[in-house]
Amino acid sequence: MTIRLYDTSARQIRDFTPLTAGCVSIYLCGATVQAAPHIGHIRSGLNFDMMRRWFEYRGYEVTFIRNVTDIDDKIIAKSAEQRRPWWSIGYENERAFNDGYSALGCLPPTYEPRATGHVTEMVEMMRGLIERGHAYESEGNVYFDVKSYPGYLALSRQELDNIRQPESTGETGKRDARDFAMWKSVKPGEPSWETPWGRGRPGWHLECSAMAHKYLGEAFDIHGGGLDLIFPHHENEIAQAKAFGDEFANYWVHNAWVTMSGEKMSKSLGNSVLVSEMVKQWRPIVLRYYLGTPHYRSMIEYSEEALREAESAFARIEGFYQRVIEKAGGAVEAAVEVPPAFAEAMDDDLGVPQALAIVHTTVRQGNSALAADDKDAAIARLSEVRAMLGVLGLDPLDPHWAGEADRGEDLHGAVDTLVRLVLEQRESARSRKDWATADAIRDQLQQSGLVIEDSPTGPRWTLGPR
Repeated sequence: MTIRLYDTSARQIRDFTPLTAGCVSIYLCGATVQAAPHIGHIRSGLNFDMMRRWFEYRGYEVTFIRNVTDIDDKIIAKSAEQRRPWWSIGYENERAFNDGYSALGCLPPTYEPRATGHVTEMVEMMRGLIERGHAYESEGNVYFDVKSYPGYLALSRQELDNIRQPESTGETGKRDARDFAMWKSVKPGEPSWETPWGRGRPGWHLECSAMAHKYLGEAFDIHGGGLDLIFPHHENEIAQAKAFGDEFANYWVHNAWVTMSGEKMSKSLGNSVLVSEMVKQWRPIVLRYYLGTPHYRSMIEYSEEALREAESAFARIEGFYQRVIEKAGGAVEAAVEVPPAFAEAMDDDLGVPQALAIVHTTVRQGNSALAADDKDAAIARLSEVRAMLGVLGLDPLDPHWAGEADRGEDLHGAVDTLVRLVLEQRESARSRKDWATADAIRDQLQQSGLVIEDSPTGPRWTLGPR
């Protein structure tokens, strides 16, 4: 068994070999909390949640770090715009991100450090870089000298002459326009911390280098994030960490975006779909299925039609669950191991689409077994499906998703009473062989969005696809 991952730095799929046998260390660039999350933000956390789950299934002990950037230019701008403290905005949106991760079934990280809690580590890193000749202080700012590090731009494979660093006001005194800020001097009304070079605040890139060093040490296995972070963020992280003396990440794994009309979903573009609103319109488990089942390196073009297709596909799986459980007369436990073809797909760069094809094939086999009244085969297939969906965080019987049914329990009970009254009328029509009336009642219910199925224990209803 060998897990293989696409390494952005190597531009190829590589066999995964951990630095420490039996252990995996992962650092994921998490939320910048200037606003509430859209589904594009949560996709990254969800993709790496599936990676973590697969490593754990394969027997690895996983240390998973997902940071929170709670101070940066965008948060300060929001603070001025809304006339609210920067820390209030950051905390409110940090909670919104965690609510989103939790709603979609992401396991909590091992540690979730905030940038503002690690200024001491940032100062230590800057001091070391200045001593080694890789950084310099100017007018209260501290900059990284990109020419001092020969490996700069190896990840993004750009030419130094062609790059421009994003800048904010006050970044004065650079020796070279391509140098980037690690520390920004204090400005009126902005938060600041004391350093040997004066009061100021951290730059975005320095935060992650310092936190990765603190929680994962000089070397770790996997650094993750969205494609948009390759330059400048990840490139600058590498420069700082390696110039400081760290080996840093052994593999670089990047997830693709969620797009709308071909553009990256972005707060600045105004095309965001907030998670808090989406979970009111769609069941969270369906959103996880929609966002988590395409390959992590494939773009997702958002549309309601695609979400409806995902909802219908997942409903077919849930219908299979229900029919087998009725046939078995109770719960069916998940298999201890997933089918070999599923494991092979997941080992190959987390091939979730191929793995999901195995799930649907197994569901079809189980439905055929039900049609043939082969109870044992149907139960065996459901056991396999539960094992596979459990690894993906999509098992409907997992306790995490139990609350989905609970939230609508009262309404469901009222609707169930009304529908059963109508179904009794349909059964009465069937008993007197008035097939026309029976079919008309069924059709009316279906027009109302309900699906009626005749089972050995009597008719049952479910909500149909939107």
